[in-house]
Amino acid sequence: MIALFVDKIRFFDTTLRDGEQTPGVSLKPSQKVEIATMLAELGVSTIEAGSAAASEGEREALRLIAGAGLSAEIATFVRALPLDIDYAADCGADCVHLVVPVSDLHIGAKLRKSREQVCEMAWNAVEYAKERGLVVELSGEDASRADPDYLAGLFRGGVERGADRLCFCDTVGILTPEQVAAVIPGLLFAPLSIHCHDDLGMAMTNTLAALKAGATAAHVTVNGLGERAGNTPIEELVMALEVLYGVRTGIRTDGLYHVATAVSKMTGVPLPLNKAIVGEMAFTHESGIHAHGVLRNASTYEPIRPEQVGRTRRILLGKHSGTASVQAALHELGYVCDEGQIAEIVARVKAIGDEGRRVTDADLMAVADSVLDLVREPVITLKQVTVVSGSNVIPTASVTLTVNGGEVTCAATGNGPVDAAIEALRRAVAGAGDIRLEDYQVDAITGGTDALVDVTVCLSKDGRMLTSRGARTDIIMGSVEAMVSGMNRLLEERG
Repeated sequence: MIALFVDKIRFFDTTLRDGEQTPGVSLKPSQKVEIATMLAELGVSTIEAGSAAASEGEREALRLIAGAGLSAEIATFVRALPLDIDYAADCGADCVHLVVPVSDLHIGAKLRKSREQVCEMAWNAVEYAKERGLVVELSGEDASRADPDYLAGLFRGGVERGADRLCFCDTVGILTPEQVAAVIPGLLFAPLSIHCHDDLGMAMTNTLAALKAGATAAHVTVNGLGERAGNTPIEELVMALEVLYGVRTGIRTDGLYHVATAVSKMTGVPLPLNKAIVGEMAFTHESGIHAHGVLRNASTYEPIRPEQVGRTRRILLGKHSGTASVQAALHELGYVCDEGQIAEIVARVKAIGDEGRRVTDADLMAVADSVLDLVREPVITLKQVTVVSGSNVIPTASVTLTVNGGEVTCAATGNGPVDAAIEALRRAVAGAGDIRLEDYQVDAITGGTDALVDVTVCLSKDGRMLTSRGARTDIIMGSVEAMVSGMNRLLEERG
């Protein structure tokens, strides 16, 4: 089938509205401004900044975003109510996403009105929004379960009264690509957006089908955030269009990962490890066959270069690792080994993997030092750590280390006891090097309140990155152990 996409596909990002409806997610106005700024820098056409009628905090966020001078059009969700439209206009929005229920189920069960009454409400709202100087995107909620003739009539009447754009909403994610291809061409009275939910895992496929059928814009969210199973993820849709269909989206693809991780952190919704494009494992390899192929020619097992989306390739070591990946990791860490030494290191790496453990950089370095019979004096040694935390106490930690033979004591506060301890350690070694914590992960190895926890940290210094681990029943001491181990390795002078 020939893909017939429009010349310029628009991206209507609703992370700050539909995405924030993810259960448990609530963003402060300052966070919304930060995310909106990143989306505009990506090249998103329209940013739905929230629902102005929802709260004063939402209105404050809308005012701040509208006044930030961003390159994107700023929209807000409104119902077919004059008050909602007034809020939008008064807060400085460029556009209203005017959402009107169109299925008999929603019209009857939610609004308790007739079809005719809903049409009248929708059309009056369009006219009023145009009087207030707003761009109008008229959206049919639950359009996938609506009477097609009724939906077409409501849309046609909206356009006649000044609606600039239309939007077809698959509100509960029940469409198939075949249905999308059949229904979209008959609704192109004006530029049409597609808004898909992922309840049955079809949001991406249905969005692509709609764009191929003549839709001009896609509603998306960062990381596929949204109520229930979420919405169409911008990072996946953009890369599918770019790579599979050769469509130039105008999106800065090398910023996708940065935005994904920032939004994940601010919303508190972690990225699934195996999520396409932005998941931790998307460009990570362990299998000996795969890693060997990637090291020779990355395209053997990667459809796109990680740099295209702002990422780097990672080779993890474990029981599946082969000689090539271990040798590459050793080279990156500065080790020179002969064939016999590499064979012994590979065997020991596999043995660690057979124990169900991930092999960190610090683990590999310890194995290599042992095989090469290297004795290294630690740069830093922990002498004591004290942490104070409680319901009415700011978490505070103090540490005493020997650093290059001299004793250093530092204290720091943090968001919690672990954060405080890590910051105290960083300050204590600041004279020897600026070490940054890039990633922190903790897993319980055993169950119960006395569970053994496995802490893995990723640290960086002067562009060099390294992972290390600590395992204790005390999460604070496990974190300290991982930090001290990693910092020692980063501060070592390698020959």
